[in-house]
Amino acid sequence: MDDEVRERVEREVEKHALLNAVKHESDADVGAIMGPLMGENPDFRPHGGEIPGVAGPIVSEVNALSHEARRDRIAELAPDELAEIEAEDEEDEWDLPALPNAEGVEEVRMRCAPNPNGPWHVGHARMPAVIGTYRERYDGWFCVRFDDTDPETKRPDLDAYDDILDDVEYLGFEPDAVYRASDRVETYYEHARELIELGGAYTCSCSGETFSDLKNDGEACPHREKDVATVQEEFEAMVAGEYDSGEMVLRVKTDIDHKNPALRDFVAFRMIDTPHPRDVASEYRCWPMLDFQSGIDDQLVGVTHIIRGIDLQDSAKKQRFVYDYFDWEYPEVVHWGHVQLDAYDVPMSTSSIKELIDAGDLDGWDDPRAPTLASLRRRGIRGDAITDAMIGLGTSTSNVDLAMSTIYANNRELIDDGSDRYFFVRDGTEIPLGGSPPAEANPPLHPDHEDRGDRAIPVGDAVLVEPADVPDREASVWLKGLGCFQYTRDTLQYTDESIDVVREGDVDVIHWAPADENVSLQLRTMGGDVFGHAEPGVAALDPDDTVQFVRVGFARIDRHDDEETVAYFSHP
Repeated sequence: MDDEVRERVEREVEKHALLNAVKHESDADVGAIMGPLMGENPDFRPHGGEIPGVAGPIVSEVNALSHEARRDRIAELAPDELAEIEAEDEEDEWDLPALPNAEGVEEVRMRCAPNPNGPWHVGHARMPAVIGTYRERYDGWFCVRFDDTDPETKRPDLDAYDDILDDVEYLGFEPDAVYRASDRVETYYEHARELIELGGAYTCSCSGETFSDLKNDGEACPHREKDVATVQEEFEAMVAGEYDSGEMVLRVKTDIDHKNPALRDFVAFRMIDTPHPRDVASEYRCWPMLDFQSGIDDQLVGVTHIIRGIDLQDSAKKQRFVYDYFDWEYPEVVHWGHVQLDAYDVPMSTSSIKELIDAGDLDGWDDPRAPTLASLRRRGIRGDAITDAMIGLGTSTSNVDLAMSTIYANNRELIDDGSDRYFFVRDGTEIPLGGSPPAEANPPLHPDHEDRGDRAIPVGDAVLVEPADVPDREASVWLKGLGCFQYTRDTLQYTDESIDVVREGDVDVIHWAPADENVSLQLRTMGGDVFGHAEPGVAALDPDDTVQFVRVGFARIDRHDDEETVAYFSHP
């Protein structure tokens, strides 16, 4: 590590140690700052083994300061980051920190900018949930802009456009406007031409490897000083499709000595041979890179605040170079960490899910094993339950863990009151009845709503119970809604005892289904399909009805086939 790099490391370590200490009002820790430090400064990675040794003494110095002294120092070094921390502390009834400088703008305008390369997984819900809530909080404006200018590596899925808009509505929001970047290619060309005239861009035919070597060595590309007329001519040839893929790009002139090599003369336009799947865009071969396209669109639609992942900090820095050329004011930016989801074996990745579907390992995007919004929707999870869980994560720059149990708890509050109760027996064991039990059981539809009435379940000569509920010899059980029975000589003998035997704690309470009149039911769950039998009243339920299968959990009725009913398990 040379002296120049060491000085930069020391400055950045001090900043991150102060931020960590001020944010948590406690001493900083070398391990805790390494992630943000390396994420914000990727060029430090070759020195990763040396940095902890440099950081240790600096962190100790920070920890020796008072909280007030730490705050004063970080106000000098990183006032924007300090403002973000303080904004996070100002949580109010919206359960979100105030947006930076939101009170100083005429209208808060935000965008949700998905790439429509497939339906949304659960993590995607965070952006519309938070942006939609901010729109409501500030009486502002937000759009959905499909950033679909990469027809090759992130090829758009034509169905995903409508699927994503449906998901935004499912989560409880309606955008004020919808844009498709592939409709706006000519607009990007116009701004590229203007940038060229301003001397801010040049055409480059270096190979990727050659330019990478130049960039990393801090050397200028030999094409950097082309005259404007030549750049204009070659860019028009790009627009006309006269170059092959990889043969020519348009680069934004930045700072060839910039401390971060990733920001040195980045690509704004490239040639792509793969046609765009949308007919309206299929003839274009010269496509803008996301950082250029997104930056132009944010300005043109008046975006005032951007929320993006902390791993995209370089995007803001790249776009600021373009904004400086055009003399535009850059929006306020909030960076946040990634959402990490528990409870799933399938990766929360659009490409990974698609591969599993194509391989036949998942039935589709709404397979209950898939961590997608389509899956949660089919399982009967309300969009509000997801939105509330996402809002609860806040906008921290740290990666955050989302427990599915949080979504389930939210959903339970939303559906419990409206979900009638029914019996469903998994992999049932048939046991004969004796002792003249009632011919019909009449448990309530809902224990908290007597006005809804009772269910009528024919009893017959035998019942089905779950294998784990088969009682020991001579033991008694209470069949819910029916009465007390003693298990004698492989038969459940009706004893006509009162509910007091249950209250005294000597008798287990179990659910059941009639062996003769029942409904074959397939319950689709995250762990695989479960088969069993339900009480006959389930056959009269409508698709989309949510129910609680007693002692099993909540479920959404999906459909009634000729041979069986299919339901999707929601949660316990």
